[in-house]
This record gives sequence, structure tokens and C-alpha cells, in this order.
Amino acid sequence: MEFAVYILKSLSSDRHYVGLTQNSISRFKSHNSLGKKGFTTRYRPCFVIWVEFYTTKAEAMSREKFLKSGKGREWMQNHIDDY
Repeated sequence: MEFAVYILKSLSSDRHYVGLTQNSISRFKSHNSLGKKGFTTRYRPCFVIWVEFYTTKAEAMSREKFLKSGKGREWMQNHIDDY
């Protein structure tokens, strides 16, 4: 099973969200319509601006942790045009 690390961008603000999932489609749907609480409910709608796939959960968790760090945010500014 693959693990996806993803970055969402809010259309209503300039906010970003970094997450990890095994089921991308249902997770993205949850962020935009199903979820009743949490970070992304305040910043809907969101769209996907980056996705990376990993074969192990440990690799994906490590990458997610990096992207949420200061160095990770710097990486996003340098590598993602829409950041």
C-alpha cells in the first residue's frame, strides 16, 4: 500500500496544509466537504498543489515532518511555484 504526503492550498486565504494519507481521494474530499472540525474546515475550499508517494509509512511520516518544519517551508517556497 502506498502512502501519500500532500500539500493543500486554501482558496479563501493564503494558508497551506501538509498531510499524510493512504486514501488520497477520500481524504481530499474530507478536507473540502465531509470534515466537521479541524484546520482545513476554516479555510475551505482547498486544492492540491503537491503530492509525493512513499512505499512505507515511516518514509512518509518523515517527509511530512520535514515539510512542516522551517526548512520544509523553505523547500516549498523554492520548489513549488504556487506556494
